[in-house]
Amino acid sequence: MAYILVLDQGTTSSRATVYNEKGEKIALEQQEFEQYYPKPGWWEQDPMDIVNTVITTSKTALKKAGVKAEDVDAVGITNQRETTVIWDKETGVPVHNAIVWGCRRTADICKDLIADTRSPMVNEKTGLVIDATYSASKIRWLFENVEGLKERADKGELLFGTIDTWLIYNLTNKKVHATDYSNASRTMLFNVKKGEWDKDLLEYVGVPEGILPVVKPSVGYFGDTDASIYGAPIKITGVAGDQHAALFGQACFDDGDAKNTYGTSNVPMMYIGNNPIQSDKGLLSLAWEMDDEISYCMGASILTTGSAVQWLRDKVHIINNAAESEEMAKSVEDTMGVYFVPAFSGLAAPHWDMDARGMIIGLTAGVTDAHIARATLESIAYQTRDLIDEIEKESGVKLKVLKVDGGATVNNYLLQFQADILNCVVERPTDIETTSLGAAYMAGLGVGVWKSTDELKAIWKCDKRFTPQMDEETREELYAGWKRAVAFSRGWLDPNKKLDY
Repeated sequence: MAYILVLDQGTTSSRATVYNEKGEKIALEQQEFEQYYPKPGWWEQDPMDIVNTVITTSKTALKKAGVKAEDVDAVGITNQRETTVIWDKETGVPVHNAIVWGCRRTADICKDLIADTRSPMVNEKTGLVIDATYSASKIRWLFENVEGLKERADKGELLFGTIDTWLIYNLTNKKVHATDYSNASRTMLFNVKKGEWDKDLLEYVGVPEGILPVVKPSVGYFGDTDASIYGAPIKITGVAGDQHAALFGQACFDDGDAKNTYGTSNVPMMYIGNNPIQSDKGLLSLAWEMDDEISYCMGASILTTGSAVQWLRDKVHIINNAAESEEMAKSVEDTMGVYFVPAFSGLAAPHWDMDARGMIIGLTAGVTDAHIARATLESIAYQTRDLIDEIEKESGVKLKVLKVDGGATVNNYLLQFQADILNCVVERPTDIETTSLGAAYMAGLGVGVWKSTDELKAIWKCDKRFTPQMDEETREELYAGWKRAVAFSRGWLDPNKKLDY
């Protein structure tokens, strides 16, 4: 019997899962950790909370599974992407809280970078557009706002990492400072075509190369966990950013295969093989590196989806839990003309508008909590179509099936509306936590538990298919209303911006 331990470090919680050689879950443990919002639009986490919850949950998961460390074949790591940590090279102590991917404090830095005549090279080299999401502007903000930090970095006294790097560093007792290709590609400092840190980009942003981790294949050996953590060393042989791991876990290995993860944010992705397709909308991304080949995908983050449902629960108290949103949505025939654009932190792909803000529009006296709950769920599907329409346009591939995963996919109303508004079949797998599963697959391939991706395709199973039921006229009428609502939300922080829809 083979066992794989997966450490899935997410935005709001850390999850550890033990899998067997059939890709089946043996045990699971999850723990939330505190989020910090020091100013409007700012978002931080304590890096030590991240490490501690990962270690605690993984020890508990192993105990639940009745598996000892010496019986674990490999560790797989998957993580929230772009979130940035800088720490002291000697002590391993962070110099500042982690700046989370969704933090918008660096919007002005991004505007300065865009104004620089060198800015076009960012999209050409990284596939991304300049945005506060990515690590580069977060590093620059820390250099500009933490006294003496840039000087210390130039002297070689500091190290940088996204969350995978931070975990590997701690799990190996400071022996390994490394990342994988997928996480490196989300920093805005990595040349995805050459597969290396780019000196021009480093100079452009002002980042010394000495603080950067070594970039390793996503499937392969990273190092051993320190024996003091689990009682025996375990090989780390699979690492990927959460969305890349989900693409892998959905067995998207053929050109045109696509998935959409429904979590705090949504990230639709389409696998496009070994040939990158340039996108001025920032949709090109590196999927993973395996067997000396770089694979690419097209996709990007939609900032606010599942977190909009959390907002209904925690801030406006329309629902008591996420599950209630489905029943409320089904209790009314439609949204009564209401649209909710949840641009709490601006709009990411494909709009890339840092000045957009959230808006509920179309309100009349007859609107109830149920209509707003329904509009919130529908906003997730609309935003997904915004991005998938752009992916189809730039890739030249028409989507036939969308594989879905993540916590919100238990919501049947959401998935049926998604199929309707996309006019595309939506498939939900038997295991909706495919981010962890993908990391397990990678780690397993890294030690020979599985020999090829063909074996993984055979493991994937569909739980439920959602087929489009909506007529074309209704679909396009609803979507046209959504596009008008988005237009009203755009540029809200810029009083001089003209409305354009």
